[in-house]
Amino acid sequence: MKSNFNTIINSETPVLIDFFADWCGPCKMLAPILKQVKDDLGEGIKVIKIDVDQNQMLAAKYQVRGVPTMLLFKSGKQVWRQSGVLQKDQIISVVKQYS
Repeated sequence: MKSNFNTIINSETPVLIDFFADWCGPCKMLAPILKQVKDDLGEGIKVIKIDVDQNQMLAAKYQVRGVPTMLLFKSGKQVWRQSGVLQKDQIISVVKQYS
């Protein structure tokens, strides 16, 4: 994932990264919400899920201390960060600011 990650976030399309863990209850609540966001925005967003247990170096690099944590990247720059579960409309409104 490390080598791919920089390529993925250097996109003109906003990239929403979901740092999650299999054992995390709120992460399980967020998963279908992110699917709805992707369904609504289509090609206007990339949604990538990263398991913090399998990608500890990446989680440490972005100082992910709790899950779920979402980061939004645009052209390789982190433009937004939020920990916890948000509703679909809240996430879409943030993404649209950077579209």
